[in-house]
Amino acid sequence: MSDVTMEATTMLPILKKKLAFLSGGKDRRSGLILTIPLSSDQTSMEELSTTLDYLLSIPSKKCKARGFTVIVDGRKSQWNIVKTVVLMLQNVIPAEVSLVCVVKPDEFWDKKVTHFCFWKEKDRLGFEVILVSANKLTRYIEPCQLTDDFGGSLDYDHNDWLNKRLVFEKFTKESTSLLDELSFINDSDKSSSVDKEKSADSALLPSFDPETVLQTGHELLSELQQRRFNGSEGGGGGQGGPAWRPMEEELLAQPQVMKLLDSLREQYTRYQELCRQRNKRTQLDEIHTKVMQVVTWLQGPGSELLKTHQAIGDSIRAAQALQQKHEEIESQHSEWFAVYVELNQQIAALLNAGEEEEVVELKSLQQQLSDVCYRQAAQLENRQNVLQAAQGFHSTTQELSQQLDGLLGMLCADVAPADGASIQQNLKLLEEKLQTVEAGLTSLRQKGALLMEQMCSQPPWSLEETESPAGEQQDNVQHIQAVMEEMQLRKQRCEDMVDVRRLKMLQMVQLFKCEEDALQSVEWLGELLDALLKTHVRLGDDTQETRTMLDKHRKFVDVAQSTYDYGRQLLQATVVLCQSLRCTTRSSGDTLPRLNRVWKQFSVSGEERQQRLELALNFHTAAEKVLQQECVETELLDEVDSSGKTLLDRLTTPVIFPDGSEQYFGSPSDTATAAEGVRERLLLVEEQRLQEAGLHNDDDEVLNGQEARLDVIGEELSEKEDQEEEDEVEEEVEEEEAGPQDEELDRATQDC
Repeated sequence: MSDVTMEATTMLPILKKKLAFLSGGKDRRSGLILTIPLSSDQTSMEELSTTLDYLLSIPSKKCKARGFTVIVDGRKSQWNIVKTVVLMLQNVIPAEVSLVCVVKPDEFWDKKVTHFCFWKEKDRLGFEVILVSANKLTRYIEPCQLTDDFGGSLDYDHNDWLNKRLVFEKFTKESTSLLDELSFINDSDKSSSVDKEKSADSALLPSFDPETVLQTGHELLSELQQRRFNGSEGGGGGQGGPAWRPMEEELLAQPQVMKLLDSLREQYTRYQELCRQRNKRTQLDEIHTKVMQVVTWLQGPGSELLKTHQAIGDSIRAAQALQQKHEEIESQHSEWFAVYVELNQQIAALLNAGEEEEVVELKSLQQQLSDVCYRQAAQLENRQNVLQAAQGFHSTTQELSQQLDGLLGMLCADVAPADGASIQQNLKLLEEKLQTVEAGLTSLRQKGALLMEQMCSQPPWSLEETESPAGEQQDNVQHIQAVMEEMQLRKQRCEDMVDVRRLKMLQMVQLFKCEEDALQSVEWLGELLDALLKTHVRLGDDTQETRTMLDKHRKFVDVAQSTYDYGRQLLQATVVLCQSLRCTTRSSGDTLPRLNRVWKQFSVSGEERQQRLELALNFHTAAEKVLQQECVETELLDEVDSSGKTLLDRLTTPVIFPDGSEQYFGSPSDTATAAEGVRERLLLVEEQRLQEAGLHNDDDEVLNGQEARLDVIGEELSEKEDQEEEDEVEEEVEEEEAGPQDEELDRATQDC
């Protein structure tokens, strides 16, 4: 095999034919598997030999020492071609081949044709040759190391492998050439470093861009490592080992790529350092010249501009004019400060990589430049702060004066609001205006103090100066103090007027609030009355429940009483407030009579409800006493019967209000439900009566008699309820009939 370096680009058409390939699989001895897929077409032995020479130049010597397993796929070829290929292996790679597996077709060649015995020729060939069918190839090689052509699971893409191989060879060629050029440039500069006047233009430039070559190498290395990692994930070998893939370190010389990258980075770093040194030597003189230009202007014309502009003005318009002039001065300084920033960055860069003698000079220039620039910047900043503080003070003075004028105008105007909401709104507006004035005066004081502080804290112009000239600052300070005193007096006068107006408006707010709450009390009391008449109907099924309902009723009445008392107090308060404000009582003609009328109706209804509950309590107490005793007196039985009938009669009685109107508790169905509980108790007491009389043998007859008595009571109650409903219907009819009659009477009166 030739020692000449072979490149894929020179034999790309042959490699594309895939006459042979290294799939990346390994045999059980960790030897690489070389596959020769013979086709039905005539195979060029010369091209095959060239392909094998190229493929065998890829693995390392260590990998070759483990030997190759060659798979000759003869399923689509003739025997004589297979035999030629096997014999050719003796001339191409006899020492590296450990085993040759000839995959025979399903219809085996004629035995006469295949009389040549490879195993007898092992000594002469230098390797073992076996004939095997595709499905039995796994006896010698694990399935995970075989491609899918032989029933294996190993993935192999020949085009992808060839593309990556081209990238690898291109990188190797370019990086090797670039390394030689960079080494030459670095060594030549080192030998001529004593020549200080050597021009930077004479520097040699490499043929390839180092950044591009390094990026290509990193991408290639990343691809190799990623493919190997994916191969390890893809499945195990025969004993759980990784599933090998093409383009791993033994196939594509991953260590070689890493070595080239390391060497290239080293030389490129030296080359960059060389370029930096050349640029630094050129920058030193330029920096010194520019530094002196900046220092000369700032200490001369720049300082004179600031010294001649120290006024702050006596109004906002004057301060704005001074601010505009100062911005022009700042604009001139900004150009030189930009030069300073650029020079400072250049000096800092040179200090990080400079030699000792250069560092001393650079630090001296940097210190001188920084002292002058910072001192001048401090003067500009102080002047800017003074002007901004002056504008803020004059602007706040103008705003505060306008606020005081607005507040005084509001206090002089008479306010006659129509309701409490408008009073609240006016009061809120008044308080907000007063708070705004207070905040404005506080802000004015702060800004005045800040302005005086800024004027008195001007930094020195140079290291020799310790104090700044006073100039016209004293007049400005007196003007600021006079303005603040005047604003304080105006604000105090407005505060006195606000106190008087606030008291009157708060009384008016309280008046409207009392009237609204009094009306609300009437509504609440009406809601309590409505709830009492519509929902408070039940009387309880036993003594305990009735007593509980009686306690709740008393609490309910207490709530109504508190509501009524609260309404009375509110109406009394309105009278007092109206007298204080010298206005008529707004609710004396309507709210008080309504409150008294609703309270009287509630009192009558509450008393009736309490009496019914007390009757029910007496009835349940007597009934339970009868039911709990075995021997009961006749008088006690009669008492229960009498109290029960009285309670039933009371349920059908309406509540008569002081104005003569009537109102029933709840609906007829609610009344019937309450009466049903009383009748059930009466039935139990009647059974007790019969037991006392000793009529236990005629239970059915006794029960029928008792039920008959209760039916009579129920019929009486039903008749009363029906009579009430008929009365209501008649009243509605009478009202409907009276409507037209009243209209006729009105028309007749008009005619007369």
